[in-house]
Amino acid sequence: QVQLVESGGGLVQAGGSLRLSCAASGRTFNSYAMGWFRQAPGKKRDFVAAINWSGHNTYYADSVKGRFTISRNNAKNTVYLQMNSLKPEDTAVYYCAARSGAPATTTSDYNYWGQGTQVTVSS
Repeated sequence: QVQLVESGGGLVQAGGSLRLSCAASGRTFNSYAMGWFRQAPGKKRDFVAAINWSGHNTYYADSVKGRFTISRNNAKNTVYLQMNSLKPEDTAVYYCAARSGAPATTTSDYNYWGQGTQVTVSS
């Protein structure tokens, strides 16, 4: 069982940066692939980024590639999402998720979810 708690969301102007954190409970954090997803009002939850258990392999949605960076610190049971050059269309609730095995890009592949953190980018 893994419990996830996101933090770091907030209000930022376009072009600014935020770093989201996701703290995980449990002693087996380093056996899970981690993902970040986001959901804007009235839209489905979309894949943003994912990382394998070691941190050596990362994956990104085309819309964030080159602007966002996912990373993890297994000693701290934490995964991060560094978001640079933010745009108003990045406004959403951001969720982290965990799954056993390889990283995935679909919501149904993840077993554990955090409660989400709001990111609002003003123009």
